[in-house]
Amino acid sequence: MTADRDLDVLGGVNVRVSVEAGACTMPIAQLLKLGTGSLVALDRAAGSPVDLLVNGKLIARGEIVAIDDNYGLRITELAARSATP
Repeated sequence: MTADRDLDVLGGVNVRVSVEAGACTMPIAQLLKLGTGSLVALDRAAGSPVDLLVNGKLIARGEIVAIDDNYGLRITELAARSATP
């Protein structure tokens, strides 16, 4: 079986794809005080690339774009492949 054929077998498998704009750590007490209009500061500067994750693993970075009434991601950089599985 060729590598392309091996991948064809996986074509119908669903994976979770998510975009992460940043993260932060805060005490539960502060979390409980959040409400409408609250701001949460993230660990990433405005305009920095956001991460594209597949099942929680970084695969690319890019910039948020608007597509009609939805958000999308324009990939600007693919993550390096790791040597370990």
